[in-house]
Parts: sequence; C-alpha cells; structure tokens
Amino acid sequence: MGAGHDTVAGELARRARERGHQADVVDVLALLPYGLGTGLRRFYQSSVRHFPWAYAFLYRTFLRRGPGRRPSGVPLARLAGSRLTDLVDRTGADVVLPVFHLAAQLTGHLRSRGRLRVPSAVFLIDFAVHRQWLHPGNDRYFCLTDEAAREVREDIAVPAETTGPAVAPEFLTPGPAAAQWSSRFARFAPGRPPVILSAGAWGAGSHLSATAGLLAAQGFLPVVLCGRNDVLRERLAEIPGVLALGWVADMPDLMPAAGALVDNAAGQTAVQALAAGLPVVGYRPLPGHGEEGVHRMAALGLTEVAETESELLVALNRLATPGPDRDLRVAHARTLFRADVLTRVMELCDASPV
Repeated sequence: MGAGHDTVAGELARRARERGHQADVVDVLALLPYGLGTGLRRFYQSSVRHFPWAYAFLYRTFLRRGPGRRPSGVPLARLAGSRLTDLVDRTGADVVLPVFHLAAQLTGHLRSRGRLRVPSAVFLIDFAVHRQWLHPGNDRYFCLTDEAAREVREDIAVPAETTGPAVAPEFLTPGPAAAQWSSRFARFAPGRPPVILSAGAWGAGSHLSATAGLLAAQGFLPVVLCGRNDVLRERLAEIPGVLALGWVADMPDLMPAAGALVDNAAGQTAVQALAAGLPVVGYRPLPGHGEEGVHRMAALGLTEVAETESELLVALNRLATPGPDRDLRVAHARTLFRADVLTRVMELCDASPV
C-alpha cells in the first residue's frame, strides 16, 4: 500500500546483497489469488484519496489497538500461504522479513501451523502499533521505538527489540545535488524558506491546496510532493508561489535544501526527513494509523503537531530557519537511528544467507 513499504523492503534487500547474500522482495498482495490484492490496493487508495472516513471506520474496526476482540487479518492472509511457502522452498530462504502488516499476519499463521520452517522476523515500520501487525506465531519483532517494542511484548508476548528505522545511507550524508535544489528554490522564490509538503506516492492529503496557499501567503515557498498524482500537481501548480513536483527520485538531495517537512502520515517520508536533519511538523494527518502515528511521533519529541493554521505557522517560523530550536529538534530526531535491523536479523539466523 503506497511506496513506503516498498522503499523499506528495497533498502533491506540492498543491504543484504551488498553483503553478498541473496534477497528476494515479494509483494504479499501479489500472492493473493483471484485478484484480491489488486482490489485491496485500489480500495485503500480510493479511500485515502476520496473517502477518508471509510478508512477511519475500517481502522477502528479491524486495526486499532485496545481491549476487546476485533476481526483478524488471518483469514485473508492465509489465502497467500501456499504461494509463500512454495517461494521460500524454491529460493532456499533462511528467513522471511515482513515489512507490511498483512505479511506479518501470514507468516505468523504459517509459523504457528508449522508450515513455514524458517524464522519470521517482523520489521514493524509504523510508530503506532496496530493489532494487524501482531501475531504470536512470529519469531521476533524489530521496532522503531522502545514504546512500540514494549507494546508488542505486552500484547503477544513475542520477543521485540528496538532498532530504529531503515533508510538509505544517502539521507545521512547529503550529496552535491542538494545545492542544485537550493539554487532552484532560490530562483523560483528568492528569500523564501522552502517547506516541503508531502502527499505520499498517491498524492493524498486533506486541503493541500489551502495549506500550500497559506504558506505561500505567509512568506514560505511550499514545495508540494504530489507523488504520481498528476491531477493534484497540475491543480497546485496554478497557485501563485507554489512549487508542485511530481515523483521525486532524489529525495536525499531535495530534503537538505528545505527548511522543514509538513507531514500527514508518519510514514517513510517523515523518517527520511528525520535522517536528513529536516524538522517535521505533523498537520492534517490522514485518518487511522496516519493520525495515530503523527501524534505518537510528537509525543516522543521527534516532531511537532500543529492543530490549527496558526500553530503551523508558529512551528515553521521556529523550525524552518537556523536556530537553537531547530538544532535541538534535529539532534533529538537523530537518536531514533540506533541499529541496522538487517544485522540483527542475520544474527537471529546465525548469519545464514537471506
């Protein structure tokens, strides 16, 4: 769902191959029969873009952590069971590393039934733990924060530890192309601090035009990442003072050239920003796990949340330009990155090839 899970899986595969191991990236939705995976993806995309209330309802019904029983994702996930076990046997895999909650349901189910004979180590890439990530059949969980790891241990009594996120090394060491972005911003809007607005790969967000227009009117340069949503990009490009971009391939260079990120999902873009030393302000988050994740990040002191337009402007005026508040926020965010999750997975498997 979206590009965040793909980005994490791709980075873990890159690290494995760099160390001489074999790594196969598999979309669990593609393993579902009867076109169910395609249907689920389209439904989720439509919900996030056009009917956020629908996803909010599903999140409360199926995913939200808390007391009481809720429907399980296992009945759906197990439809992909035979295809996954066949793939594991065919590739000779020594471990399966889910980075998506439906995949974690599948591997937990298969391990508990003895059908998956290699360890399943779940990399839980959300800040807010929801119950569809959790299945007691999995061998271990690797989490972004101590709080997430503690919740896993409390809810399903499976070993869980904190590694922090996995991002490409380029985000930690800005490249020379960052200067090109700085020059582009300066030519487009001289003297205005650039602020990135992220709408994810699908270009989803609430009142993006209004937010971009507000920032432009208040002396910022809104740089809106519209993903693959060309309709959104064309609409925002018509707003004076707004730089609307499509899919950006060189995010490690773009981020250091900006002053802050306005985020609505607490996903991989926010994590990449923290790695790049870019302060993050949560604003108008997507419903469900996006909203919970945005507030969880702020509660941990990694980011800030703005509930109103005034709060957004106050936060950006403090964080989007050099100063002590910005320095403290950046330094604290860097503490999130602790260990290489792939190293811990390999240790779990006695350093067997992936």
